[in-house]
Amino acid sequence: MHPLAKIAFSVIGLSVAGASVASAQERDRNKIPDRYKWDLTQLYPSNEAWKNEKEKTVARFPGIEKFMGTLGSSSGQLLGCLNLVTDISKEMARLYSYASMSSDQDTRESKYLALVQEMSQLWSDFSARASFIEPEILKIDRTTVDRFLKEERGLGIFRHYLDDILRRKQHTRTESEEKIIADAGLMADGPEGIYNIFSNADFPYPEVTFSDGRSVKLDKSAFGLHRAEPNREDRQKVFQAFFSRLHEYRRTFGTQLNAEVKKNLFYMRSRNYESCLQRALDANNIPVEVYRSLIENVNKNLPTFHRYLKLRQRILGLDELHYYDLYAPLLKDVDLKYPAEEAEKNILSSLEPLGKEYLQVGKRSFTERWIDMFPSDGKRSGAYSNGSAYDVHPYMLMNYNGKYDDMSTLTHELGHTMHSHFSNKTQPYATANYSIFVAEVASTFNEALLIDYMLKQIKDDDVRLSLLGNYLEGIKGTVFRQTQFAEFELRIHESAEKGEPLTGDVFDSLYFDITKRYYGHDQKICIVDDEMRSEWAYIPHFYYNFYVYQYATSFTASSALSEHVLAGDKTATKRYVEFLSAGGSDYPINLLKKAGVDMTTAEPFELTMKKMNRVMDEMEKILEKRGVKGKG
Repeated sequence: MHPLAKIAFSVIGLSVAGASVASAQERDRNKIPDRYKWDLTQLYPSNEAWKNEKEKTVARFPGIEKFMGTLGSSSGQLLGCLNLVTDISKEMARLYSYASMSSDQDTRESKYLALVQEMSQLWSDFSARASFIEPEILKIDRTTVDRFLKEERGLGIFRHYLDDILRRKQHTRTESEEKIIADAGLMADGPEGIYNIFSNADFPYPEVTFSDGRSVKLDKSAFGLHRAEPNREDRQKVFQAFFSRLHEYRRTFGTQLNAEVKKNLFYMRSRNYESCLQRALDANNIPVEVYRSLIENVNKNLPTFHRYLKLRQRILGLDELHYYDLYAPLLKDVDLKYPAEEAEKNILSSLEPLGKEYLQVGKRSFTERWIDMFPSDGKRSGAYSNGSAYDVHPYMLMNYNGKYDDMSTLTHELGHTMHSHFSNKTQPYATANYSIFVAEVASTFNEALLIDYMLKQIKDDDVRLSLLGNYLEGIKGTVFRQTQFAEFELRIHESAEKGEPLTGDVFDSLYFDITKRYYGHDQKICIVDDEMRSEWAYIPHFYYNFYVYQYATSFTASSALSEHVLAGDKTATKRYVEFLSAGGSDYPINLLKKAGVDMTTAEPFELTMKKMNRVMDEMEKILEKRGVKGKG
């Protein structure tokens, strides 16, 4: 698909951790106050207005083909074509955003699902019409491209794009082949679409009855809450019921994920890459070694992770730690609850080190209905930020339940929103869409500011212990768990590249082996119970084409950058805001170097491990003061 004609709609920071829901909380969307719901009329005032704009935009499609065969004739022709395609792409992204977010409000509503499907088909048509552009540009020699850039100042915003095309020359096919690849987009979103509807709307999630007599249907949102039940037997019931039911449908989930892998295999081969990994990373010029080094570094540092797991076991007072204990509250008497209003106050206060403008935009997100805050029946699970409506503002989806994790997820998504805001404000549309490699830097940076602020306010040892534990949970979930996912994703694609079968049982076996290694099952560090072999079916990120590793790399990058900002380094703060404002104007590795961190080295990861050990040192001192001894 042509980069300027690609689906610019981007769901950044999809988080299962934020998908929690309380049984006592209002589930009827009509009864939730408007201030806690999106105002999608800021995109289009009505469905009819959306339809009219869609028809106007589609009517411009034939104009693209009028440029066919002329791009090398003059700088004016090249600029005219790129401007048209970019302008259409911008409006298509806005149209797609309205359709998809309308659908996410209630995934059971077929009317909006139909709009999403219609937009997917239009994107495919659009990209097919624009598929001649890259092959034509590749026929223009470098000297002529440089001359065009000098002749026509308007081409300046496309310099990085043109340079990138020439860099990827060996992976760009003929015009006819490019059209076939573009037409394949009609099928490309099938696996993810089926998974999304099946897992969110149609899957027969189980019910459990807790020790106090409560009965709960364990959909994804409910599981996100009840996996942290304080009663251990109840937690065990939740995990056994939820993942055993997923295991019953492993063949269906396996077929869906196999289709996703085969799709990536098709694009790898059609683009002449050596591996699916290389193809996924090359889009942003990320060396394959960055991905493989992450997995290697994490595996080398599993003893540090195991130290955390032993610390959790010690705090919980357990003779043996099980996988279903990983989300239990560390301190039963410390129930950290933060209503949405209090979370807003804490988050905005934590962001003060980044300056007045950053803070003012953050306030707008809460007061101008950028956020769909609470869970409701049929609503998409998890959390995300969508910054694709370039001329409007970013939107955030939440499923807020008042826990510290929810507050942390909210500031996480706000980080993405701020990234999109500064990028859209500063960059022309052609360079505003930042890569997913840097996307998670802004979100985890916000999380680092929040935990620092909260720890400065709180002196009580129990609460500090709980918050420090939450910080370690962030490292567990963002660095170790996401790398665990990344390793699984790499292995299943490598199997497909070798022609090996991928079934639900194969996914079960591979996932189970990796999970047991990460959690030290054989060393009795944490027992990974049999039902966890099907956890892969719970993870939507495996449909995002090697996305998850960037959670880990971004976390290590933001850890390094936030340390300087929190230390009061004004230069570092200025560089960070410039990084947010840079969008996609350069390759992500270069953008991060300008911000002050080199991701081609192990230094960011090593700094993160040092900080993790410092936090554990403080927690152990508090435990010693309280006389808490280890078990097991």
